[in-house]
Amino acid sequence: MEALGMDYAHAEVVGSHCHAQDQLIYAANGVVRVCSDAGNWVISCGQALWVPAGVSHEMRMVGDVSVRTLLLSSRVDHCQVIAVSGLLRELILAASQMLGQRDECLGEHVRALIQRELEAAQRINAYVPMPEHARLRAWCEHFLDEPSQELTLEQCGVQLSMCARSVARLFQREVGMSYGEWRARARMMLSQLRLADGLPIMSVALEHGYQSASAFAAVFKRIHGYTPSDWQVGLQEAAIPRVH
Repeated sequence: MEALGMDYAHAEVVGSHCHAQDQLIYAANGVVRVCSDAGNWVISCGQALWVPAGVSHEMRMVGDVSVRTLLLSSRVDHCQVIAVSGLLRELILAASQMLGQRDECLGEHVRALIQRELEAAQRINAYVPMPEHARLRAWCEHFLDEPSQELTLEQCGVQLSMCARSVARLFQREVGMSYGEWRARARMMLSQLRLADGLPIMSVALEHGYQSASAFAAVFKRIHGYTPSDWQVGLQEAAIPRVH
């Protein structure tokens, strides 16, 4: 296992790249949006993202971000978000601070504990899949740029030169969920980035196509399991001094 630590400024982008080993990406501070051909994820202090070896991905920073990465062999076959326990968080930070140290015995103990925590970590279904179908993918990418647009399935079909029923089947086949569910997940992923910027919840709701904070919060909690205000408070409470 190898541990890496890097600090980034707001809006910095790490271009598309991949690793020879499986990678665990953890944002000790700030928020990171990770993009790959398969989909998009948003991770912060309470979560980490597994990226299998050889999978190309891009990282976009929101706020001042301290990224801590573990490279190890874990037999991960697809990108997967996990919940980071308090113990796992401290072990990841300890591993990154031990770079270059020669205490192999201590290192082995830390690695063993990390492996045990990773095996027990809760898996979270928290990503926005992207279709392979060229026209639908282009439409989805445009929606990610303008998530406030309110298009019915019929209107979406007009833009794709398809009937509404064909669009519905295409969404199910390509991303494994309905048009409405994909749109809701995309909005909730993007809204986390705006909430991390410190915007008021009502402003974020309007930016993402909701006319009330309560309607937005209900969908946010259904998808993420916590409220928008809990998300903002959690980011503030979990912030740690940047490690250099």
